[in-house]
Amino acid sequence: MRSFLEGLYQCKILPCERKRSQNAERDEIIHQIEGENSYFMNKMSLDDCRRFQEMEGLYSHLSMIEQSDSFAYGFRLAVMLMHEVYADIKE
Repeated sequence: MRSFLEGLYQCKILPCERKRSQNAERDEIIHQIEGENSYFMNKMSLDDCRRFQEMEGLYSHLSMIEQSDSFAYGFRLAVMLMHEVYADIKE
């Protein structure tokens, strides 16, 4: 890859596919969520299970939107920082 921007343009760098680092706290929370999910799924009727899964899908979609917004905001902050650094260098 010749440059970072070229990699972004050619879809060789996909920020949404970042590799997650090992995080024991996150792994434990995921495990707890799965346990709670299983508990409720076993207690509910089939219709309630379907609605619960649809709600989970909505939460996932919302999370994806929020992550995208956070990424864009972070990118804008980085650009503003680099602009300020570059402006100081030129002076």
